[in-house]
Amino acid sequence: MSHRVRVRGIYATALTRVLLDAGHEVVGASPPIRRRFDADLPDADHDASVDTTDDAQGVGVAGHPDAVDAVAELLGDVGLDTLAWADPAPPGAAFDGRVSETLGGGAVVDIGGTEGYLPFSNAEGYVEAGDAVRVQVLASHPPWDGDRPELDTRLRAMGGLATLVPGREGTRVAGGDDAAARELAGMTDLLDADVPDGWGVEWARDARDADMDALAAALSRVADRARALDAVRDDPVGDPGRLTDAEAGSWVWFGHDSRVELDGVRREVTTTMPGHHRTKAAAPAASAGVDLAEALCSFGGADGTGEFPFGVVTDQFGPVEGDTVALGHGKPDGRLIVLGRGEVTDRGDDGTVTLRREMTAGGSYDALDAPREAGDVAVTTVREGRWWYPTVYRDESGSRKGTYVNVCTPVEAFPESLRYVDLHVDVVRHADGRVERVDDDELDAAVAAGELSEPLAEKARSVASAVERALAD
Repeated sequence: MSHRVRVRGIYATALTRVLLDAGHEVVGASPPIRRRFDADLPDADHDASVDTTDDAQGVGVAGHPDAVDAVAELLGDVGLDTLAWADPAPPGAAFDGRVSETLGGGAVVDIGGTEGYLPFSNAEGYVEAGDAVRVQVLASHPPWDGDRPELDTRLRAMGGLATLVPGREGTRVAGGDDAAARELAGMTDLLDADVPDGWGVEWARDARDADMDALAAALSRVADRARALDAVRDDPVGDPGRLTDAEAGSWVWFGHDSRVELDGVRREVTTTMPGHHRTKAAAPAASAGVDLAEALCSFGGADGTGEFPFGVVTDQFGPVEGDTVALGHGKPDGRLIVLGRGEVTDRGDDGTVTLRREMTAGGSYDALDAPREAGDVAVTTVREGRWWYPTVYRDESGSRKGTYVNVCTPVEAFPESLRYVDLHVDVVRHADGRVERVDDDELDAAVAAGELSEPLAEKARSVASAVERALAD
């Protein structure tokens, strides 16, 4: 039987290959995984998740029992020294428990066959030894690290793309209040899902990219879980033991030979150095170095020639989607002005980075003859190595206020900022379509002052002319 599986962490490429070959569907894949596989990897809710453990020793599998059993059995056959254990307290599972002792920051709770840890901040009211409590597992830990699962006394209906929270009104979206989040929140009431009264919707960040059918299915799934929790919520707390059976988990340990096998699987997909997974498992700092070395091996020849591997370098060091970066506007006199900070909304392997900034009211936009108003949004798109970049300004309703094309030294996209030196001359297209070239006099003055060379100024004029022609067409 095929299951939908989400995979994260250093084993993602190899395990995606293993899962696809076994007939499972990989969903919610990261951008690097999407680029590596010629396969349909939709944005949809998952039956099971596979996440690398914090120590990179192996992976945790969590989700629907049937899916967890199938995936854990598959991964258990990766290598001779692969070991797997069922998780007695998987995330989302609800238990009746009894406090066995209190520590400095919380209580140890016997939940039947194992223990959990209830931070006092997660408890509704005061707890002490001997108290009977109804709890839910928020986070679990592999058996080899010795930590107890983390508990909470609020019973959520936990899912992949959606979670329902009792006593909360309305809809929330993880990751901020941007346009995509507001759109998702607004669409929630349109979904054909019967959410029980008294439960608020909390969407995961990945839900922004899912289609309506996937969102509706995810919400229906957690609504069923909420009803199951409602059925036991008001019952008296009984002896320690499990209350729900919709959740399962497993922990998979990869030994040396297992990692060698996974290296081989990954090598079928992309360039993989010997000891790839072994090196990455050794220390978090090794991960970026491994990926950079593998990328450089796949570019150019033995003499090291070839294009700059922009996508790989930025995958490891940034900027990537979701990062906040500055627009570092250098001036020919040596100053650096930060034009603002924005969220990276898109980043391509071709060197393209798109930055979205929400503008504040006051003043006007240079050369556009348009007021700067609350609710305005500026979308800037740069490409590493290009001598110009456009910024499109729109008002709160989405109407275009104009486009400003800055002519500059070739842009570089660093982790904290997009940097260049402004060459003064710019080209604008007004809201009415009129195209205008501006600030040639400032460029001439910079040459006269010795701030810019004449060949550099001539390059700027040439670029401005080409942009002007393109905008006028």
